[in-house]
Amino acid sequence: MKIGIIKELDDHRVALVPSTIKKNANLKVEYLMEKGAGATAGFPDHTFSDLVTISDRNNVLSSCDLLITVKPLPDADLKVLRENTVYISLFEPYNDSQIDDRLKENKLTGFSMDMIPRTTLAQSMDILSSMASIAGYKAVVKAADHLDRYFPMMMTAAGTIKPAKVLVLGAGVAGLQAIATARKLGAMVEAFDVRKASKEEVESLGAKFVEVEGAKDDSAAGGYAVEQSEDFLRRQKQEVQDRAIKADVIITTAQLRGRKAPVLVEEETVSKMQPGSVIVDLAASTGGNCAVTRNGEVFTHPSGVIIIGDSSLPSDMPKDASTLFSNNVMNFLKLLVDENGNLVIDMDNEIVSNALVTK
Repeated sequence: MKIGIIKELDDHRVALVPSTIKKNANLKVEYLMEKGAGATAGFPDHTFSDLVTISDRNNVLSSCDLLITVKPLPDADLKVLRENTVYISLFEPYNDSQIDDRLKENKLTGFSMDMIPRTTLAQSMDILSSMASIAGYKAVVKAADHLDRYFPMMMTAAGTIKPAKVLVLGAGVAGLQAIATARKLGAMVEAFDVRKASKEEVESLGAKFVEVEGAKDDSAAGGYAVEQSEDFLRRQKQEVQDRAIKADVIITTAQLRGRKAPVLVEEETVSKMQPGSVIVDLAASTGGNCAVTRNGEVFTHPSGVIIIGDSSLPSDMPKDASTLFSNNVMNFLKLLVDENGNLVIDMDNEIVSNALVTK
Protein backbone atom coordinates (compact mmCIF):
# COMPACT_ATOMS: atom_id res chain seq x y z
CA MET A 1 0.00 0.00 0.00
CA LYS A 2 1.21 3.50 -0.89
CA ILE A 3 0.61 6.37 1.53
CA GLY A 4 0.69 9.90 0.13
CA ILE A 5 1.99 13.06 1.85
CA ILE A 6 1.59 16.40 0.10
CA LYS A 7 2.41 20.04 0.74
CA GLU A 8 -0.37 21.91 2.56
CA LEU A 9 -1.72 24.85 0.58
CA ASP A 10 -2.59 27.19 3.47
CA ASP A 11 -0.86 25.67 6.48
CA HIS A 12 2.79 25.35 7.55
CA ARG A 13 2.37 21.87 9.01
CA VAL A 14 3.04 18.52 7.33
CA ALA A 15 0.98 15.36 7.94
CA LEU A 16 3.85 12.94 8.65
CA VAL A 17 7.37 13.67 9.93
CA PRO A 18 10.56 11.57 9.53
CA SER A 19 10.78 10.43 13.17
CA THR A 20 7.26 8.98 13.09
CA ILE A 21 7.87 7.11 9.83
CA LYS A 22 11.20 5.77 11.14
CA LYS A 23 9.66 4.66 14.44
CA ASN A 24 7.02 2.67 12.58
CA ALA A 25 9.26 1.05 9.98
CA ASN A 26 7.64 -2.33 10.70
CA LEU A 27 4.46 -1.06 9.00
CA LYS A 28 4.75 -2.67 5.58
CA VAL A 29 3.79 0.33 3.47
CA GLU A 30 5.46 2.70 1.01
CA TYR A 31 5.41 6.49 1.31
CA LEU A 32 5.10 8.94 -1.58
CA MET A 33 5.82 12.59 -0.74
CA GLU A 34 5.49 15.78 -2.73
CA LYS A 35 8.78 17.65 -3.08
CA GLY A 36 9.11 20.27 -0.33
CA ALA A 37 6.07 19.01 1.62
CA GLY A 38 7.81 19.34 4.99
CA ALA A 39 9.97 22.41 4.32
CA THR A 40 7.75 24.99 6.05
CA ALA A 41 7.51 22.73 9.11
CA GLY A 42 11.28 22.49 9.45
CA PHE A 43 11.61 19.11 7.72
CA PRO A 44 13.41 19.60 4.38
CA ASP A 45 13.42 16.77 1.85
CA HIS A 46 16.82 15.38 2.91
CA THR A 47 15.45 14.60 6.40
CA PHE A 48 13.10 12.10 4.72
CA SER A 49 15.93 10.40 2.80
CA ASP A 50 15.53 6.59 2.49
CA LEU A 51 12.08 6.87 4.11
CA VAL A 52 9.93 8.18 1.24
CA THR A 53 9.86 8.44 -2.54
CA ILE A 54 9.77 12.12 -3.53
CA SER A 55 7.65 13.07 -6.52
CA ASP A 56 5.46 15.88 -7.87
CA ARG A 57 2.05 16.68 -6.40
CA ASN A 58 0.00 15.22 -9.25
CA ASN A 59 1.85 11.90 -9.17
CA VAL A 60 1.49 11.55 -5.39
CA LEU A 61 -2.24 12.24 -5.56
CA SER A 62 -2.89 9.90 -8.49
CA SER A 63 -0.68 7.04 -7.25
CA CYS A 64 -1.43 6.75 -3.52
CA ASP A 65 -3.87 4.26 -2.00
CA LEU A 66 -4.19 6.31 1.17
CA LEU A 67 -3.66 10.05 1.54
CA ILE A 68 -3.05 12.01 4.75
CA THR A 69 -3.36 15.79 4.96
CA VAL A 70 -3.73 18.32 7.77
CA LYS A 71 -6.38 20.44 6.00
CA PRO A 72 -8.96 19.12 3.49
CA LEU A 73 -7.99 19.29 -0.19
CA PRO A 74 -9.66 21.68 -2.64
CA ASP A 75 -11.99 20.09 -5.23
CA ALA A 76 -9.36 20.25 -7.98
CA ASP A 77 -7.03 17.97 -5.98
CA LEU A 78 -9.84 15.64 -4.91
CA LYS A 79 -10.58 14.91 -8.57
CA VAL A 80 -6.99 13.72 -9.11
CA LEU A 81 -7.32 10.98 -6.47
CA ARG A 82 -8.29 7.55 -7.77
CA GLU A 83 -11.67 6.06 -6.89
CA ASN A 84 -11.68 4.17 -3.56
CA THR A 85 -8.67 6.07 -2.22
CA VAL A 86 -8.77 6.32 1.57
CA TYR A 87 -8.35 9.89 2.73
CA ILE A 88 -7.48 10.94 6.32
CA SER A 89 -7.65 14.61 7.33
CA LEU A 90 -9.23 17.16 9.71
CA PHE A 91 -12.55 17.45 7.87
CA GLU A 92 -14.60 18.98 10.73
CA PRO A 93 -17.86 17.54 9.30
CA TYR A 94 -19.88 19.23 12.07
CA ASN A 95 -18.81 22.61 10.64
CA ASP A 96 -18.67 21.62 6.94
CA SER A 97 -21.95 20.05 5.86
CA GLN A 98 -20.72 19.60 2.28
CA ILE A 99 -17.69 17.43 2.99
CA ASP A 100 -19.66 14.18 2.88
CA ASP A 101 -21.04 15.01 -0.59
CA ARG A 102 -17.62 16.08 -1.87
CA LEU A 103 -16.03 12.81 -0.80
CA LYS A 104 -18.90 10.70 -2.16
CA GLU A 105 -18.86 12.55 -5.46
CA ASN A 106 -15.23 11.51 -5.94
CA LYS A 107 -15.88 7.98 -4.57
CA LEU A 108 -13.44 8.36 -1.67
CA THR A 109 -13.44 6.83 1.80
CA GLY A 110 -12.86 9.62 4.33
CA PHE A 111 -11.74 9.48 7.95
CA SER A 112 -11.77 12.65 10.05
CA MET A 113 -9.22 12.75 12.87
CA ASP A 114 -11.30 15.26 14.83
CA MET A 115 -14.16 12.73 15.06
CA ILE A 116 -12.12 10.16 17.00
CA PRO A 117 -13.84 9.66 20.39
CA ARG A 118 -12.03 11.37 23.26
CA THR A 119 -11.68 8.22 25.35
CA THR A 120 -8.75 6.69 27.23
CA LEU A 121 -8.37 4.04 24.53
CA ALA A 122 -8.07 6.67 21.81
CA GLN A 123 -5.93 9.12 23.79
CA SER A 124 -2.84 8.55 21.63
CA MET A 125 -4.89 9.63 18.57
CA ASP A 126 -6.54 12.69 20.11
CA ILE A 127 -5.52 15.34 17.61
CA LEU A 128 -7.91 17.93 19.06
CA SER A 129 -6.09 17.85 22.40
CA SER A 130 -2.66 17.94 20.74
CA MET A 131 -3.49 21.00 18.65
CA ALA A 132 -5.47 22.72 21.43
CA SER A 133 -2.49 22.48 23.77
CA ILE A 134 -0.30 24.26 21.24
CA ALA A 135 -3.00 26.89 20.62
CA GLY A 136 -3.30 27.63 24.35
CA TYR A 137 0.46 28.06 24.72
CA LYS A 138 0.81 30.20 21.61
CA ALA A 139 -2.15 32.39 22.61
CA VAL A 140 -0.32 33.49 25.76
CA VAL A 141 2.93 34.09 23.87
CA LYS A 142 1.07 36.25 21.32
CA ALA A 143 -0.71 38.15 24.06
CA ALA A 144 2.58 38.82 25.86
CA ASP A 145 4.10 40.05 22.60
CA HIS A 146 1.28 42.57 22.03
CA LEU A 147 0.76 43.64 25.66
CA ASP A 148 2.36 46.95 26.61
CA ARG A 149 3.56 45.76 30.01
CA TYR A 150 5.28 42.91 31.87
CA PHE A 151 3.51 39.64 32.69
CA PRO A 152 5.39 39.00 35.98
CA MET A 153 5.81 41.28 38.97
CA MET A 154 9.11 43.13 38.66
CA MET A 155 10.94 44.62 41.63
CA THR A 156 13.47 47.17 40.45
CA ALA A 157 15.41 50.11 41.87
CA ALA A 158 12.97 52.33 39.99
CA GLY A 159 9.97 50.77 41.70
CA THR A 160 7.76 47.69 41.68
CA ILE A 161 5.71 46.67 38.64
CA LYS A 162 2.52 44.76 39.44
CA PRO A 163 1.91 41.45 37.62
CA ALA A 164 -0.47 41.40 34.64
CA LYS A 165 -3.97 40.07 35.16
CA VAL A 166 -5.04 37.33 32.74
CA LEU A 167 -8.59 36.03 32.33
CA VAL A 168 -9.01 32.69 30.52
CA LEU A 169 -12.52 31.86 29.30
CA GLY A 170 -12.93 28.12 28.79
CA ALA A 171 -10.82 25.61 30.72
CA GLY A 172 -10.56 22.78 28.22
CA VAL A 173 -7.16 21.64 26.92
CA ALA A 174 -6.38 25.01 25.27
CA GLY A 175 -7.55 26.96 28.31
CA LEU A 176 -5.58 24.87 30.79
CA GLN A 177 -2.41 25.21 28.70
CA ALA A 178 -2.99 28.97 28.52
CA ILE A 179 -3.39 29.10 32.31
CA ALA A 180 -0.20 27.08 32.87
CA THR A 181 1.81 29.24 30.45
CA ALA A 182 0.53 32.55 31.84
CA ARG A 183 1.32 31.40 35.38
CA LYS A 184 4.84 30.39 34.35
CA LEU A 185 5.30 33.89 32.97
CA GLY A 186 4.28 35.26 36.37
CA ALA A 187 0.81 36.62 35.66
CA MET A 188 -2.15 36.57 38.04
CA VAL A 189 -4.67 34.26 36.35
CA GLU A 190 -8.41 33.83 36.68
CA ALA A 191 -10.36 31.26 34.66
CA PHE A 192 -13.99 30.60 33.92
CA ASP A 193 -15.70 27.48 32.55
CA VAL A 194 -19.29 26.24 32.68
CA ARG A 195 -18.01 22.75 33.49
CA LYS A 196 -17.77 22.35 37.24
CA ALA A 197 -15.31 19.50 36.83
CA SER A 198 -12.70 21.96 35.56
CA LYS A 199 -12.51 23.87 38.86
CA GLU A 200 -10.03 21.45 40.44
CA GLU A 201 -7.80 21.47 37.35
CA VAL A 202 -7.79 25.27 37.19
CA GLU A 203 -6.90 25.63 40.86
CA SER A 204 -4.18 22.96 40.61
CA LEU A 205 -2.42 25.23 38.12
CA GLY A 206 -2.45 28.13 40.56
CA ALA A 207 -5.30 30.10 39.00
CA LYS A 208 -8.50 31.35 40.58
CA PHE A 209 -11.70 29.68 39.32
CA VAL A 210 -14.55 32.09 38.60
CA GLU A 211 -17.77 30.29 39.42
CA VAL A 212 -21.29 31.14 38.24
CA GLU A 213 -23.99 29.04 39.86
CA GLY A 214 -26.74 27.25 37.91
CA ALA A 215 -24.85 25.71 34.96
CA LYS A 216 -26.44 22.74 33.16
CA ASP A 217 -24.99 19.30 33.86
CA ASP A 218 -22.29 18.49 31.30
CA SER A 219 -21.12 15.11 32.58
CA ALA A 220 -22.34 13.36 29.41
CA ALA A 221 -20.91 15.90 26.96
CA GLY A 222 -17.57 14.13 26.42
CA GLY A 223 -15.49 17.11 27.49
CA TYR A 224 -17.31 19.66 25.32
CA ALA A 225 -19.30 22.68 26.44
CA VAL A 226 -23.10 22.42 26.41
CA GLU A 227 -25.67 25.09 25.63
CA GLN A 228 -26.79 26.94 28.75
CA SER A 229 -30.05 28.63 29.82
CA GLU A 230 -30.76 32.31 29.09
CA ASP A 231 -30.66 33.16 32.81
CA PHE A 232 -27.28 31.49 33.26
CA LEU A 233 -25.87 33.24 30.18
CA ARG A 234 -27.08 36.61 31.49
CA ARG A 235 -25.39 36.13 34.88
CA GLN A 236 -22.32 34.69 33.21
CA LYS A 237 -22.07 37.70 30.92
CA GLN A 238 -22.23 40.09 33.87
CA GLU A 239 -19.57 38.18 35.80
CA VAL A 240 -17.29 38.02 32.77
CA GLN A 241 -17.72 41.75 32.16
CA ASP A 242 -16.84 42.58 35.75
CA ARG A 243 -13.66 40.48 35.55
CA ALA A 244 -12.76 41.52 32.00
CA ILE A 245 -12.77 45.23 32.75
CA LYS A 246 -9.95 44.63 35.26
CA ALA A 247 -7.97 42.21 33.02
CA ASP A 248 -4.89 43.07 30.99
CA VAL A 249 -5.29 39.95 28.83
CA ILE A 250 -8.32 37.84 27.95
CA ILE A 251 -7.91 34.50 26.19
CA THR A 252 -11.13 32.91 24.93
CA THR A 253 -11.34 29.23 23.97
CA ALA A 254 -15.04 28.24 24.17
CA GLN A 255 -16.51 26.44 21.14
CA LEU A 256 -19.63 24.36 20.52
CA ARG A 257 -19.44 21.59 17.94
CA GLY A 258 -21.47 22.41 14.85
CA ARG A 259 -22.65 25.74 16.26
CA LYS A 260 -21.55 29.33 16.35
CA ALA A 261 -19.17 30.03 19.21
CA PRO A 262 -20.88 31.61 22.25
CA VAL A 263 -20.27 35.35 22.65
CA LEU A 264 -18.63 35.78 26.06
CA VAL A 265 -17.13 39.25 25.65
CA GLU A 266 -19.57 41.90 24.40
CA GLU A 267 -18.45 45.06 22.61
CA GLU A 268 -19.62 47.04 25.65
CA THR A 269 -17.12 45.06 27.74
CA VAL A 270 -14.32 45.74 25.25
CA SER A 271 -15.14 49.45 25.40
CA LYS A 272 -14.69 49.46 29.20
CA MET A 273 -11.33 47.63 29.20
CA GLN A 274 -8.06 49.49 29.69
CA PRO A 275 -6.36 50.77 26.51
CA GLY A 276 -3.47 48.47 25.59
CA SER A 277 -5.26 45.37 26.90
CA VAL A 278 -5.21 42.29 24.65
CA ILE A 279 -7.89 39.76 23.69
CA VAL A 280 -6.84 36.53 21.94
CA ASP A 281 -9.89 34.75 20.49
CA LEU A 282 -9.22 31.09 19.62
CA ALA A 283 -12.84 30.62 18.52
CA ALA A 284 -12.52 33.19 15.73
CA SER A 285 -13.19 30.69 12.92
CA THR A 286 -16.64 29.82 14.30
CA GLY A 287 -17.80 33.37 14.98
CA GLY A 288 -15.63 34.27 17.95
CA ASN A 289 -16.19 34.50 21.71
CA CYS A 290 -15.64 38.24 21.46
CA ALA A 291 -18.40 40.18 19.72
CA VAL A 292 -15.98 42.27 17.64
CA THR A 293 -13.45 39.58 16.67
CA ARG A 294 -12.37 39.48 13.03
CA ASN A 295 -11.26 36.01 11.98
CA GLY A 296 -7.63 35.93 10.89
CA GLU A 297 -7.02 39.57 11.81
CA VAL A 298 -5.23 41.58 14.49
CA PHE A 299 -6.73 45.03 14.99
CA THR A 300 -7.08 47.74 17.61
CA HIS A 301 -10.60 48.54 18.78
CA PRO A 302 -11.48 52.27 19.18
CA SER A 303 -11.16 51.72 22.95
CA GLY A 304 -7.46 50.89 22.45
CA VAL A 305 -7.90 47.13 23.08
CA ILE A 306 -5.90 44.88 20.73
CA ILE A 307 -7.98 41.95 19.44
CA ILE A 308 -6.34 38.89 17.88
CA GLY A 309 -8.73 36.55 16.08
CA ASP A 310 -6.83 33.36 15.33
CA SER A 311 -8.02 29.75 15.31
CA SER A 312 -4.94 28.51 13.42
CA LEU A 313 -2.24 29.03 16.03
CA PRO A 314 -0.88 25.45 15.75
CA SER A 315 0.23 26.40 12.22
CA ASP A 316 2.45 29.07 13.81
CA MET A 317 4.40 26.33 15.63
CA PRO A 318 4.64 23.92 12.68
CA LYS A 319 7.55 21.77 13.82
CA ASP A 320 6.08 20.56 17.11
CA ALA A 321 2.51 20.69 15.76
CA SER A 322 3.51 18.46 12.83
CA THR A 323 5.27 16.01 15.14
CA LEU A 324 2.22 15.67 17.37
CA PHE A 325 -0.15 15.47 14.40
CA SER A 326 2.07 12.82 12.81
CA ASN A 327 2.16 10.68 15.95
CA ASN A 328 -1.62 10.94 16.41
CA VAL A 329 -2.37 10.00 12.82
CA MET A 330 0.13 7.12 12.79
CA ASN A 331 -1.47 5.61 15.89
CA PHE A 332 -4.80 5.76 14.07
CA LEU A 333 -3.26 4.36 10.90
CA LYS A 334 -2.20 1.23 12.78
CA LEU A 335 -5.90 0.41 13.21
CA LEU A 336 -6.37 0.45 9.41
CA VAL A 337 -3.29 -1.49 8.28
CA ASP A 338 -2.75 -5.19 9.00
CA GLU A 339 0.60 -6.99 9.48
CA ASN A 340 0.96 -7.45 5.70
CA GLY A 341 0.46 -3.79 4.91
CA ASN A 342 -3.09 -4.24 3.63
CA LEU A 343 -5.93 -1.85 4.35
CA VAL A 344 -8.58 -3.26 6.71
CA ILE A 345 -11.57 -1.15 7.80
CA ASP A 346 -13.00 -2.76 10.93
CA MET A 347 -16.40 -1.18 11.52
CA ASP A 348 -16.70 -3.05 14.81
CA ASN A 349 -13.87 -0.91 16.15
CA GLU A 350 -15.45 2.10 17.89
CA ILE A 351 -12.56 4.42 17.02
CA VAL A 352 -12.63 3.52 13.32
CA SER A 353 -16.42 3.71 12.99
CA ASN A 354 -16.60 7.09 14.75
CA ALA A 355 -13.87 8.60 12.56
CA LEU A 356 -15.44 7.39 9.30
CA VAL A 357 -17.01 10.30 7.42
CA THR A 358 -18.02 8.41 4.29
CA LYS A 359 -17.24 5.04 2.69
